[in-house]
Amino acid sequence: MSKKYHIITYGCQANVADSERIASKLNALGYRIAKDEKDADLIVLNACSVRQSAMNRVYAKINKYKNKKIILAGCLLESDKKKLKNKVSDIWHPDEYFDLPPAGGPKDYSHSKASYVPIMTGCNNFCTYCAVPYTRGRERSRPAKEIIDEVKRLLNKDYKEIWLLGQNVNSYPNFPDLLRRVNKISEDFKIYFMSPHPKDFSDEMIKAIKECEKFSGSINLPVQAGNDEILKKMNRPYTIAHYKKLVRKIRKAIPNIKISTDVIVGFPGETKKQFQDTVKLFKEIKFNKAYISRYSPRPGTPAAKLKDSVPTAEKKRRWQILNEIANAKNKK
Repeated sequence: MSKKYHIITYGCQANVADSERIASKLNALGYRIAKDEKDADLIVLNACSVRQSAMNRVYAKINKYKNKKIILAGCLLESDKKKLKNKVSDIWHPDEYFDLPPAGGPKDYSHSKASYVPIMTGCNNFCTYCAVPYTRGRERSRPAKEIIDEVKRLLNKDYKEIWLLGQNVNSYPNFPDLLRRVNKISEDFKIYFMSPHPKDFSDEMIKAIKECEKFSGSINLPVQAGNDEILKKMNRPYTIAHYKKLVRKIRKAIPNIKISTDVIVGFPGETKKQFQDTVKLFKEIKFNKAYISRYSPRPGTPAAKLKDSVPTAEKKRRWQILNEIANAKNKK
């Protein structure tokens, strides 16, 4: 009888895509999927190092399943690897499965009509709060033909949404051309992508989005903060003036576009006045959706060396204010 595995995924869509590739690797090794983690002989923890809270959940799972074989995968800092190497059976770096095909289809693995297609891995931006450049390394892009072939295979498996993924998806070489090539595939489906960086969002990219009739109609455009000084501390190389101009250009070219964003409240040194700049931005832009995070230090990142000066209660207050503005927009 085949041994069974269960994958527990933490973090973003990139890790969901990785889990499908990890499943492919395990299937090739003779394992079969277990619907419940309790029935599995092997537990794979696909970790996310972006936030310490996610790693805390990984530690808790390892302690819970001391008697099972555990493989640790995903975004891991060297400090976490050192702490956990004697508590797990193996540690897999994303490069070990990044180039594998995803397992199954929406009916037998992911149970979703959406499939996540990594077009690149790693990151060159080194935002001060982010661990990705240290866990996944520098940017590495897949050949366009390989991506197109994978999309075609996924569409043959009845997927209806294709998500093109990259930590900085629009730094992919000639990303507008890739969008157009995916759009030309004849099947009926919608194209999504995430996450683009405002500094790389070119006029040509806006033109390509407008031309692609299979484009989903929504963009996630992370701003992270509404104040230029905080953006500089985050190593986000754009200003709020640049960001607002970009949003205006996108909305002018594609009037019905839905724009969501990511933002971090309580970054080290963020004053109440600086936070009010973010409030002002939210009211002005009127995002269709916002993913709001309360800053927490991640060991190994430059920001972790800064004093975490905003109290927890104040971070929560700021989170609630932005959340209320975002929800008010969605209720209209």
